Amino acid sequence: MTAQATTRPGHAHGSHRTPVRPPRSPWIGVGIGAAIVAALFLIDRFLPTLFTASLPARAQDGLTLALSVLIEALPFVILGVLLSIVVQVWLPADVIHRWLPKRAWARRAVLSLLGMLIPVCECGNVPFARGLMMRGLAPAEALTFLIAAPIVNPIVILTTHAAFGFDDGILVARLIGGYLIANLIGWIYSRHPSPDSLLTQRFVDTCDRVTHEPGTPVRRSLTQFLVELRAVMPALIIGSALAGAVQVLIPRDLLLAIGSNPVLSIVAMMALAMTVAICSNVDAFFALSFASTFSSGALVAFLLVGPLVDVKMLALMRTTFTTRTLAGIVGVVVLAAFVIGIGVNVLV
Repeated sequence: MTAQATTRPGHAHGSHRTPVRPPRSPWIGVGIGAAIVAALFLIDRFLPTLFTASLPARAQDGLTLALSVLIEALPFVILGVLLSIVVQVWLPADVIHRWLPKRAWARRAVLSLLGMLIPVCECGNVPFARGLMMRGLAPAEALTFLIAAPIVNPIVILTTHAAFGFDDGILVARLIGGYLIANLIGWIYSRHPSPDSLLTQRFVDTCDRVTHEPGTPVRRSLTQFLVELRAVMPALIIGSALAGAVQVLIPRDLLLAIGSNPVLSIVAMMALAMTVAICSNVDAFFALSFASTFSSGALVAFLLVGPLVDVKMLALMRTTFTTRTLAGIVGVVVLAAFVIGIGVNVLV
């Protein structure tokens, strides 16, 4: 078993620590909100024909969507936090490593199938992955689980089959594609010379604090519940707000207009997947509504990109991983999904 796989963040490779960053100003969020509002008014003023609905109607739709995303994701986030507490507080320290293979590639292969045992959507996987790292898993191993779990989730498999069956290989392409992407990302980041630099300083500090947390298991569980909710809830709210905002800033007709092109349709559906932020448990039924317009490859690309790197998921992952790390993950996911989508279009 490698040293990297058995040490907590902040303690691997000679206790490398990333530089301490000053806390972000709350005015950043206010500025982003003001920019979105200004963009709405500018679009309405100079491009009135771009949207068919009025500005108040679009704003109401954006708010409704943001609230629906938040309400839909919240139960899974709480479930993920509870599972994270079970791993951090109640499981023996070495139980996870005991049943994982010792070879790094085999560990990642097993962890990428762990989502089959955890029926939560991508939102709940983030706090659970945080708990795995607090128990000593390397960032690359946690990423492998985090990327694969929203697709190999049993509920996702059932809903995707209910929507598409085995038609055009969409279900098979989604499962195999998600598994391969997760292991590719895990392999890439397993070769990083400084694993702790993939993580935010705030998460590293949280790991140190939780490791030395005194008290009974019940007290530690309550403390960790508050710590995790405080970490992920602001990100969930911001991600939900962004998902609602893009709906009133990006004309849906613009994406649908290019649906007949076998290449551009894949790009359009990937862009749609990143913006609508639909839970992976039900996104197959949303994709089904585009089946008559978009190619099978475009639908597969949508089903791969959405659960992994939509705006809500990125906001949640930002609580743990640096912006640079997330940019790399997005690049790998988008490129891999595009290649898989092209492959499906060629084969079908």
